[in-house]
Order: sequence, then C-alpha cells, then structure tokens
Amino acid sequence: MSKYIKQLEMNDLRMTFKGVRDLVLLSAEKLSAGDECAFRANLRKKNVRLKQVKNSLARKVFKELEFQIPDDSPVWKKSTIIAWGPETVKELSQALDSELKNPKTATLYKDKVTIKTAVADGQTCKFEDALKMPTRLEVIGEIVGMILGPASALASCLTGPASQLASQIEKISEKKEESTAAAG
Repeated sequence: MSKYIKQLEMNDLRMTFKGVRDLVLLSAEKLSAGDECAFRANLRKKNVRLKQVKNSLARKVFKELEFQIPDDSPVWKKSTIIAWGPETVKELSQALDSELKNPKTATLYKDKVTIKTAVADGQTCKFEDALKMPTRLEVIGEIVGMILGPASALASCLTGPASQLASQIEKISEKKEESTAAAG
C-alpha cells in the first residue's frame, strides 16, 4: 500500500471516528461473504455500523483521537472490525450480543465472530462489563432518585410538626366553639 493510499485511509478513519467514544472491536475469521453480509444487515437494522480496518492504521488514528488502547495490546492481533453507532456502549454491546446469541443465526457466527474488547469513552473495558454499564439516562435517574429520597424525608420532617400543630389548634378552636354554643 502506497503512502498516499495509507494517508487517504487514515483520513477516512479520522473523519469516521471523530466524536465517537464508544466502540466494540471484533474479529471475524472464516465467515463466508453471505454470512458477513447478513451479519452487517442485521446489525444495520439495530443502528450498528461495522468497518474493517487495517490494525496499524487504526492504531495510529486511535492514538491521535486519544483512545486508550495500548500499541502492544492483543486487540491489535488478527483482523479487526470496529462496531459503533448507538448512543452508549451498553446499547451497542447489547445489540451485538443479541445478534451473536440469536437462535436463528448463532450457529453461523459461533467460533467465527469473536469480540475482542469494548471501548467506553475512549477507555478499554471487558465486553461483559460493557453489557452491564448503566446508560447516561440510567445514571441520571439514579442520581435523581438519590436526591429525591432524602429530600422527601426532609419535607415530611418539616411538614409533620406543622400539621400536628395545625391539628391541635383546630381542636382547641372547636372546643371553644362548643363551649360558647353551650353557654349561649
């Protein structure tokens, strides 16, 4: 491959992965052209895009884009396909996992498609961990829940004594009304 072609390929990688922080790196060996086409089509329906890359070029571009994948990582061995697309690494991982474990197609991909690693916000992590990572909305929901729990307890502490006082004042006023009615 000439320097010019390599440079064009690296520019394409830079443009493609600019702003992308969540990826899954896989390897597909001994997968027939038809099976690969079906794999790509099924993932495309789930908004997952795939790109086969040359490891040496991807390594350089990812270093420029500040992905934390070491040059000597076993990820860069064998062929590499990069999957990206959905909002979070969890959604991406779940889409890939469901496709690989789909009863209709699992036998086609068994021992042919292997997941190397997941990349969450530029940091490598195990694929199993990526499947369990909370999404941004889930984290926001947890934080709101954590805030609302003590806030509701505080509100009840503040309103509790005030409502008891109001109840006692109402009872006293009712007794005064009864005593004035009986006297009159």
